[in-house]
Amino acid sequence: MERSAPAATYDQFAAAYAADNETNAFNALYERPAMLALLGEVGGKRVLDAGCGAGALAEAMLERGAAVTGVEVSQGMAELARRRLGERVAVHVADLARPLAMFADDSFDLIAASLVLHYLERWEPTLGELARVLVPGGALALSTHHPTMDWRLSAGSYFETYQITETWRKAGRRARVTFWRRPLTAMIAAFRAAGFGIEDIVEPMPVPECAERFPDDYARLTTSPRFLFVRLRKPG
Repeated sequence: MERSAPAATYDQFAAAYAADNETNAFNALYERPAMLALLGEVGGKRVLDAGCGAGALAEAMLERGAAVTGVEVSQGMAELARRRLGERVAVHVADLARPLAMFADDSFDLIAASLVLHYLERWEPTLGELARVLVPGGALALSTHHPTMDWRLSAGSYFETYQITETWRKAGRRARVTFWRRPLTAMIAAFRAAGFGIEDIVEPMPVPECAERFPDDYARLTTSPRFLFVRLRKPG
């Protein structure tokens, strides 16, 4: 498989990113709790963790009784997930921008796509493929960069879809990260084009622990949205 830009980026600092992700305000105390809440009851369900990273969300779903399968574009992140999850989870290295040929139709009851779609220029093919592997009536829970956040960080038009590149610092390592920002209307159009119905849209608050451990981040997250969460349903 030809390596994508996100794969190359996360291979560079997989361990540093994973270490930071475990305890920081934005992932551990804001995004991950909100994603677990959006997923709802996962016990006994076959769940695809699309963009599983180093496996933190997958492990949380396992603890709640899910049968989890992971997909991750970065070989470095996938290896970290395999070390963490062992034989409990099959982790596939695959690009979500391409067909998921390893999975048959109707393979999963539920899909989690945590902070992954904004790395893709086009959402429609990926959402269509995720719909294919979901059972009729199955749900897709996703989080992505909030469109107003990225717009404030850039100089472009809110109504356009365009690339943004930032320098991230994680656990002492630096990496250049490129992603795509798009307006809310473009997101909704992509959901509809893939045949999904919108079940819920959430702009969550961080958990109370964040206020104690990271008061500055808590203040930012409770006054300005960072991520957007959407739960979609495949028609039954």
